Amino acid sequence: MNGAERIEFRDVARGRALQARLQRAVEHAGRPITLMHVCGSHEQAIARYGLRARFPRELRVHMGPGCPVCVTDAPEIDACVGLARRGVRIVTYGDMLHVPGSSSSLEQARAAGARVDVVYSATQAADIARACAEPVVFFATGFETTAVATAAILLASPPPNLFVLSAHKWVPAAMDVVAGAPDSKIEGYLAAGHAATITGHGVFEAFVEKRRRPVVVAGFEPLDILSGLLVLVEHVVAAKATVVKAFPRCVTREGNTRALVALFRVFERCDGDWRGIARVPGGNLRLRPEFAPNDAGLRFGDELSATAGLAEPEAASACRCGAIMTGQAEPVDCPLFGKACRPDAPVGACMVSTEGPCRIGYEHGARADGQLP
Repeated sequence: MNGAERIEFRDVARGRALQARLQRAVEHAGRPITLMHVCGSHEQAIARYGLRARFPRELRVHMGPGCPVCVTDAPEIDACVGLARRGVRIVTYGDMLHVPGSSSSLEQARAAGARVDVVYSATQAADIARACAEPVVFFATGFETTAVATAAILLASPPPNLFVLSAHKWVPAAMDVVAGAPDSKIEGYLAAGHAATITGHGVFEAFVEKRRRPVVVAGFEPLDILSGLLVLVEHVVAAKATVVKAFPRCVTREGNTRALVALFRVFERCDGDWRGIARVPGGNLRLRPEFAPNDAGLRFGDELSATAGLAEPEAASACRCGAIMTGQAEPVDCPLFGKACRPDAPVGACMVSTEGPCRIGYEHGARADGQLP
């Protein structure tokens, strides 16, 4: 590396040094500090490497609405289940099969004979449509990163029988809703480095200006997270509301401009419901009118309207996913956690995905008696 020191992002000695600095920073504050990271991959890393056990006692780090599976609203699942039951071929990402809707999941519909296929990329969805003559609906989910992949297939002469049902979402809009809650105690936000690779860290400047809360963009290795939290605590203590790039090896202020052009050539932001949270202004991404020929919402409008207004199962009413995703509760605070709601039998969406806070807590040792890993 041209004589430069090679940094190992799992270096134990560096990690302990950062831990000590984080401890001193929190002690200097002289009070509890509450932060939020907005990415399931951050929560996975925190649990996998046992970082939360190393955090200062007075530091609280909540997971926010950073799991796309968790925030996909039940009516969006219901729409896909309804199409599948009517014989329409559905393709989507694997985690979406198990997310409960109001009355069923895609996995249950498939077990009853519906054609629901798992894909690992947007291009695979297009390939499936090219290989057949029947309509294929791609239930497209995820945040900014996967939305770019969906945009790419629609800009590359998609097959006429491919229809996109977009459940894509825009994370900064949800951050604004969380920060604007009257009872929010979040003092700073750790943003996802991979999403900011696309959007650029400049996307958070308006949020910081409006909410007067610092945002630090960080990566996913242990040293990335510890250093990001250290910078965030230092900014909270100093009352500095700025955007900090703590992932310089991947993130720029402008982001991937080519990807952003593609994203907003295909999609436009609109208001939408995020599961268990709220109506999020500008939080959803819908297809622009120019892409109407491939819009499943237009092609199957009558069928989709038939799924509206389904009642929520009684068991789901006790689920606290919404409170968990807004930093108002921990997974162990939910009365269903580890009991009625488990990865093999999820009641709430937060227990489905490997990026869901309840699933991560369950698999890394959180117990229903209130003990966190």
